[in-house]
Amino acid sequence: MTLTIGTAPFGSAPAGRFNFDPNPPEHVLHVEPSPRRVRVRLGHETVADSTDARLLQPPGQTGLYLFPREDVQMGLLHPSARSASAPALGDATFWTVRAGDRTAEDAAYSYEQPPESASMVKDLVAFVWDAMDAWFEEDEEVFVHPRDPYNRIDVLHTSRHLVARWGDTVVADSNRPRMLLETGLGIRWYLPREDVRTDLLAPSYTTTRCPYKGVAQYWTLRDGDREERDVVWSYPEPMHDAVAVRGLLCLFDERLDVQVDDGRR
Repeated sequence: MTLTIGTAPFGSAPAGRFNFDPNPPEHVLHVEPSPRRVRVRLGHETVADSTDARLLQPPGQTGLYLFPREDVQMGLLHPSARSASAPALGDATFWTVRAGDRTAEDAAYSYEQPPESASMVKDLVAFVWDAMDAWFEEDEEVFVHPRDPYNRIDVLHTSRHLVARWGDTVVADSNRPRMLLETGLGIRWYLPREDVRTDLLAPSYTTTRCPYKGVAQYWTLRDGDREERDVVWSYPEPMHDAVAVRGLLCLFDERLDVQVDDGRR
């Protein structure tokens, strides 16, 4: 869950501190029932369809869904020779998934004899996310990984003054940025296009997907012989969590000199 990553309370670099030492064991697992109907497709077949899926969250990693076998088309799963072991979960049994003319090798697995501390995952079936063709939570397609129920995105209007420089060149100057805050991650500043030197931007073929914000398109900064690839991005059709940054431009802070004042007058 998001509470275990980045600057979140149980992350690797927490922004705050408790008044006690949580002192978790070396291998922590968190499993909870999901209230969402979860479906998995390969080709034209629905391989799993459940209103009783569990969300397994190892610390510092994205979560994965586990399905009761009665909600999986086990006839589409064929035993695989692959074996693997996880420190907190034990040995995994793998299957290859075949649906119509589509085959996903070693794409399903289960922990059939987990240690007592992980007994809640026994016999549940997981799927390798990228090996499947589509995932749905209710009737919305989900990309990259399950949506974390503890993730939150806030977008705030602000009058802080933001200036972004690329060497000696000012590439953005804005008194109306929007601050995007996402659980466990650093601040991202989104700017109106009018406040960015778009004449320095060249479209990139790069795209990325976020399960909360949608599909991002990228631009490369170019000025004469200088080039900084994929340093600006935007969500032209964001998902509902990020509607407030639709079409705005975000600059990769870590690769530019971005200064933001405190906004006080």
